[in-house]
Amino acid sequence: MQDAARATMPETEPEIPLSGEVKQKLVEAKQGWARTGRLLTGTTSTPEQDRLPPGQRLVEDFPVLDLGVQPDVNRANWRLRLEGLVMAPLRLTIEEFMALPQAERVNDIHCVTQWSRYDNTWQGVAVATLLEMARPKDEARFVAMTSYDGYTTNLAIEDFCRAENLLAHSWAGAPLERQHGGPVRLVVPHLYFWKSPKWITRIEFLREDRPGFWEVRGYHNRGNPWAEERYG
Repeated sequence: MQDAARATMPETEPEIPLSGEVKQKLVEAKQGWARTGRLLTGTTSTPEQDRLPPGQRLVEDFPVLDLGVQPDVNRANWRLRLEGLVMAPLRLTIEEFMALPQAERVNDIHCVTQWSRYDNTWQGVAVATLLEMARPKDEARFVAMTSYDGYTTNLAIEDFCRAENLLAHSWAGAPLERQHGGPVRLVVPHLYFWKSPKWITRIEFLREDRPGFWEVRGYHNRGNPWAEERYG
């Protein structure tokens, strides 16, 4: 399995159709939130003190938020690449990904737009499993992630490597719907949910940080909900 994933693959990736267009007014409005500090309460906490982070409200549905573009990623065309400062670069098809050891995680998620949802059940492949295969080099201190819609975000290596993190293909016992990031999304539950990119296709290990879409538009580089790290 691992040998197949590391084999030389064709240079070209399958064409992925996109629907919609970037909601520029929404992007500009959220940049305005960053400039004015909208939603900030000025309080901090810890997960041990308060399950619900400052300024958040509980929801029971699963809100859909994106940039306005949703890629139509056929499972047969999906690829995941782990590259950069790794000993063994990976390029996985969905069949190879699904053949890896599977894991389940139950966690809360917290969106920077102020909603939180408790007790989400995800199935997928633990980040730790992929790290064992790719073997990041000692000088890898950050990861930069890219999605099929062009979205990007970044994580420090210590935030990416946490045991609870998962590349999820299912939520609540069913395959992830397109609107929620299917076929595969990253789930990093200890940070605001913009750090858990939908439709993920590339994870690059880096020596220097590379801020992503929202980070260069005024949002915090880390995004700890209990420290209210909404904006940078």
